Formats: sequence, C-alpha cells, structure tokens
Amino acid sequence: MTRKSAGTKAAAGSKGASRSKGTDAGAMPQGEAKADAAHLNTPHNQLVDHGYLSEEEFGTVSETLQRNLATTISLYLKFKKYHWDIRGRFFRDLHLAYDEFIEEIFPGIDEQAERLVALGGSPIAAPEDIARFSIVRVPQETVRDARTQVADLVGDLTRVARGYRDDSQTVDEANDPATADLYNGYAATTDKIRWMLQAMMDDDRMN
Repeated sequence: MTRKSAGTKAAAGSKGASRSKGTDAGAMPQGEAKADAAHLNTPHNQLVDHGYLSEEEFGTVSETLQRNLATTISLYLKFKKYHWDIRGRFFRDLHLAYDEFIEEIFPGIDEQAERLVALGGSPIAAPEDIARFSIVRVPQETVRDARTQVADLVGDLTRVARGYRDDSQTVDEANDPATADLYNGYAATTDKIRWMLQAMMDDDRMN
C-alpha cells in the first residue's frame, strides 16, 4: 500500500467515525469512552449520536446524568439497608415507609440511564463506579436506631434535591430542557420524601 493510499484510507475512516451514518459494517469511533457511547471504539455504533446537543453540551448533560444515576442507585440501596436494619418502637412504621419511598425513587434509575443512552451515552454501573460518582454513601455498618437513620436520610435527601435543582438549571442552559424537566420532577419527589421523614423526627418518642 502506498503512502497516498494509506492516507486516503485513514481519512475515510476518520470521516466515517465523525458522524458514523450510512455505513453497513458499523463505525469505529475513536476517543476515550467514559459515558459517551458515540465515541466507543466498537463496531455497530453508527446509530449513536448526541441528537441536537453539541459535544460540549453533551459532556455537561452526561456528567449530571451519570452522577444522578449513581446517586439514585445508592439512595435506593441505602433505603433498603435501613429497611432491613431498623429495630425498636418505629420498626413497622419505617420498615413499610422505606419501601414506599423506594417505589417512588426506583423508576428514576432506568429513566436516567435510558436518557443518557438516548443522547449517545453509555451508563457506568459497576459497584466501584457507583460509589465513585454518587453523592450518597451506603453504610457498611449496621444502624438500628430510628432517629439516626432518619436524620441521615434527611441529610442525604437535602443534598440530592439541591443537586437536582442545580442540575436542572445546568442542563437547561446546555440546550437540554427535556432532561431539565426530569430533574424538576425528581426534585419534587425528593422534597416530598424529605418532608415526610423530617415530620417523623418531631415525635419525641423516636429514640
């Protein structure tokens, strides 16, 4: 192969990877993957792009989606952990309430992951990555005291709700009002759960 033909082939490959449409064999995009499936070095990737988002806008939106996905998974696991650990006078109330709250939180996991995929991303979901991206820490120790559990969750939910409100504005400014709408809904749900848990702490009998 001559130098000229090699250069022509490389240029053609680069052009195909830049948008990766109209090919039968699948694209071979270059670049570090992170949460960006559009840049994965893999075949059969030609249908993956960022839609109406620029590379910079996608980078902003995907960072929030990955972090919030990891946070929602961690919050789900933390509620389950406390659901299993709770003891004492408020066992039944909190044991049942935690699962009710989980039912409201859980759908957001798939919704955020699929939103990331729809925009050309690839959700990171390994346990070590979840711990790295999440702003919620799942305790390794056993926590049985009701007030300790609830106070810890209220603190988490306060940070999570604030994060959703901040991220809603961030992604809206990055030309993605659809993801902003998702975050507004999650913020409202988180605020409601936080309010209910905080109200329980007003009971002087909660040990």
